[in-house]
Amino acid sequence: MMRDTSFEALRALSMSRKAELINELCEQTRTTALAEICMRHPDYDEKHARWALWRHLYGDDLFQRVWPEAPLLAT
Repeated sequence: MMRDTSFEALRALSMSRKAELINELCEQTRTTALAEICMRHPDYDEKHARWALWRHLYGDDLFQRVWPEAPLLAT
C-alpha cells in the first residue's frame, strides 16, 4: 500500500517557503483569471481587463473606493 507523503513534505517546509508557494499559486490564479477576462472581453485593453479582475477580486465597494474613476466592468 502506498502512503501519501505530500502532507509530510508540506509540513517539512519552512514558513517562508510555504509563503512563497502560496504567493506563486495566487499569482498563477490571477494570471489565469485575467486571461479568462481577456478571452470573454476582447474589446478590453490591458487597463480595463485589470480593472475587471480587481473588481472581481475585491468586490464593488472596495474597488470603487480604491479606483473611483474606474468603470464597473463585467468580469
